[in-house]
Amino acid sequence: MIFVTHALPVNSPGEPLITRDALWDGLVRKAENALPFVPSMTDCTVTARYSDTVFDRDIVFKGQAFSERITLEHPHRVVFTRIAGPVLGTIANEIEGADPDDGGPDDLTLRFSFALTVAGEPGGSAGEKAHADQMTDSYRAAVAATLGAVRKIAAGAAV
Repeated sequence: MIFVTHALPVNSPGEPLITRDALWDGLVRKAENALPFVPSMTDCTVTARYSDTVFDRDIVFKGQAFSERITLEHPHRVVFTRIAGPVLGTIANEIEGADPDDGGPDDLTLRFSFALTVAGEPGGSAGEKAHADQMTDSYRAAVAATLGAVRKIAAGAAV
């Protein structure tokens, strides 16, 4: 099984200020339609809704098809549970730290974590390690792209 966690600061000097609410709105938009947020994703279709906070979607990421169950845990976490595809498990996008609107230090971060298994690869194998390295790079890029899209939205641009 592959376990990775990585956090990036949300606000950078010279960039539009992103509040916790704006970041949450961006994560919800990403859950609904990830295409503007994840460059390696070529399809994202909501296939079933169970409530306002739980739905399924089909995606194509780096040419591979997956089904995911999305759980929105307002106002701090979106959980993507892979329920079908060649890599199964859980991915979480979490908002951590203080909101700049609260008057305290601006240490707002976006953390992504995943615990995934790769079909056909034994745990701890060289193949799993190679896949983990590639996935880590891809997910770090996706988090950076997500923050970039949220910054565009904060600046008033369409994504």
